[in-house]
Amino acid sequence: MGAVPSTPRWGGGELSQDTAEYLIGTFVGDKTFPLNSDYWQKLLDLPFDLHWQPHRVQQACQAFARNNCSTRHLAKLLIHLTRCLQASLSTPDVQSVASMKAVNASYIASVFLKYSIEDLKSENLEDLNLSLDEDEAIQNDIRKDESIVNMVMHAVLSYIGRVDISPKTYLLHHELLNFMLIAMSTQLLSGPSPGPNDVHPFIDAAMSEVTTNNVTGVILAVASAKSQITSNNADRVFFRSPYLQESSLVGLVVRKLLLNYITRPRTSSSASYTLLSEENRLGVLKRVGSAAANIVLLPLSYFVSSSSEASRSQLADSSINILLILIHYRKCILVESVKNNIAGVTSESLLKEETYFAENQYCKALENVRDVEFDRVDIEGNAHAGPLVRLSFASLFDTLGMCLGDETAVLLLYALVHGNSDFLEYVLVRTDIDTLLMPLLETLYDASRRTSNQIYMVLIILLILSQDSSFNASIHKLILPSVPWYQERLLHQTSLGSLMVIILIRTVKYNMSKMRDVYLHTNCLATLANMAPHVHRLSSYASQRLVSLFDMLSRKYAKLAELKNDKMQMSDSEPKDDDKLPEDTSAELHIYTDFLRIVLEILNAILTYALPRNPEVIYAIMHRQEVFQPFRNHPRFNELLENIFSVLDFFNSRMDQQKLDGEWSVEKVLQVININCRFWRGDGMKMFTQLRFTYEQESHPEEFFIPYVWQLVISRSGFSFNPSSINLFPVDLPVEVSFAAADANTDQNMQLNVKEAVESSV
Repeated sequence: MGAVPSTPRWGGGELSQDTAEYLIGTFVGDKTFPLNSDYWQKLLDLPFDLHWQPHRVQQACQAFARNNCSTRHLAKLLIHLTRCLQASLSTPDVQSVASMKAVNASYIASVFLKYSIEDLKSENLEDLNLSLDEDEAIQNDIRKDESIVNMVMHAVLSYIGRVDISPKTYLLHHELLNFMLIAMSTQLLSGPSPGPNDVHPFIDAAMSEVTTNNVTGVILAVASAKSQITSNNADRVFFRSPYLQESSLVGLVVRKLLLNYITRPRTSSSASYTLLSEENRLGVLKRVGSAAANIVLLPLSYFVSSSSEASRSQLADSSINILLILIHYRKCILVESVKNNIAGVTSESLLKEETYFAENQYCKALENVRDVEFDRVDIEGNAHAGPLVRLSFASLFDTLGMCLGDETAVLLLYALVHGNSDFLEYVLVRTDIDTLLMPLLETLYDASRRTSNQIYMVLIILLILSQDSSFNASIHKLILPSVPWYQERLLHQTSLGSLMVIILIRTVKYNMSKMRDVYLHTNCLATLANMAPHVHRLSSYASQRLVSLFDMLSRKYAKLAELKNDKMQMSDSEPKDDDKLPEDTSAELHIYTDFLRIVLEILNAILTYALPRNPEVIYAIMHRQEVFQPFRNHPRFNELLENIFSVLDFFNSRMDQQKLDGEWSVEKVLQVININCRFWRGDGMKMFTQLRFTYEQESHPEEFFIPYVWQLVISRSGFSFNPSSINLFPVDLPVEVSFAAADANTDQNMQLNVKEAVESSV
């Protein structure tokens, strides 16, 4: 089943196990306690250190599920959590009684809310019973028409966004992040394509937006009816009046989650605070006996000499997980013309044209993150559509560079370079771009041990970066003393650009032998094509790999052409079920024809725009010139080969003019090439239009990102979930290794829509 978050208990006096068992047993029992009963104060005052075996916790959760529909204890506990958080906000720097109660309330709520979500027998989230009885006596601080879910989410987000992390607040921050993760896990119950009938009360509450009139101070509540939960039961108070989140609060939350990720606060205690209990099971209702008395905000210099494991911070991991869930969430809403005609209509039967997605303010906030050192708004006066967040780009850049071995960091970097133009510009002007590129290239080098989704995201990031000409030029000026993780050969004093060419070509070869994914091929070749006109002193090894890439693709092309001819002959002589085979082979042959043309255009771009600066490329082409001969008169390739053979004729003739005693050595050939590069004028070279590839996100990226993010949360963070309850993505194995199972189903609807934009050549 699920897992119970384990939390350090507060020090202080001890109560007997009988008392603790009584209070917990009463919470899950059938006796109803009013909202204003003293019982709640006793429950939240418990400094218990109670160890229950997993089967007893399971029994407690089952009893709670049976009785909560009548007791409404979960809703009442959430109200008390809200009150405690509101009290804690007034004195955030003090380890107050209210903050201790908030820790207990969020912890207990997390345990039983998680089980309730996992145990839902239907898609009707009203069965969570997050409301009070109509006749429940409440105090003046709560309106009868107010949503408990919206109220508690506003309090949780307010505390996370407005209270700094310190030794006195660390524990509460930790529990609130755990609570948010569990509360938003209702997404796991839905399918991968969001529909208008999907209801996720907690994350919908987090998404709610408020517009504030700065002149009158009047708050205008704007909410979609689809984000509310209504009930047919007249005796229940349900969520009819959303407690909407200010856009400024959204900005504060995004900033705090990013700061948590950057500063990576940790406890100095050896205790491990995770969402997992002992033995990775639903586990024990227990608090670790060591209190989080001290935390360490790690300086960036810490990462320089530390391993990735040593630098892990559970608070940072939870923060990045929650941020990724928030920015990729999409609330599906029906268009007005369809709303009145949806009786009995399921989400699956609705066309995408009949729905739209509400604007995601967290995504907007991430797109509006600006550098604290420089903000273009100060100069140009641009307005921002959404909350503005200020953050140190330098710290974020360095942190990402140290964490890109983790897939969540890759997803965050993708979100930033794709959606935040200021951060992308910052990355492109950094002179130490290898901080980001080296871990990305190492990920591609180690592709056999990576998930295909991770490889996709890394390649997309490289494609986005390669769209900038200054990036393509700068990577060839940055010289790497060595590349220790590259095992095939020693790479000394190699440019970053040469290494990138080597790794991209290696990825193509790996894809041909293992994955055979057309979109991965396309992305690699598109990035190489963007880089080609700016290549500067490509290394000998990279130049050889580039020519060998053409050779490899040409051999694949020749095999497909031969297979097509054989199948066509078989179809002519014995027209049976083989009729489809030539068609399939023709499609693959057409694909590899396009790949060969792109490689030839890459070589053409180097020879046309950068020949004098790349003698090693000329040498590699001369050394393997026989691989081009079979295509010299091919109607699809001959025009692209004319320039290559013009270069070969020029340098071959210069070689023939040399009187040499003995055999040619590599050094002597390169010497002749270098000398004659000075006399190269490009006479007779055809100027082709320069290819430029750009990345465009597909029309429904949420169908890829939402399942992907939750797969990472479950597989990487220690957050377990009942596999039989998951509908968001396929689960064939136990949940702790579910990502490996999902990796076998990586042909999701993630397609790289790489658009070729042809620009006039210089």
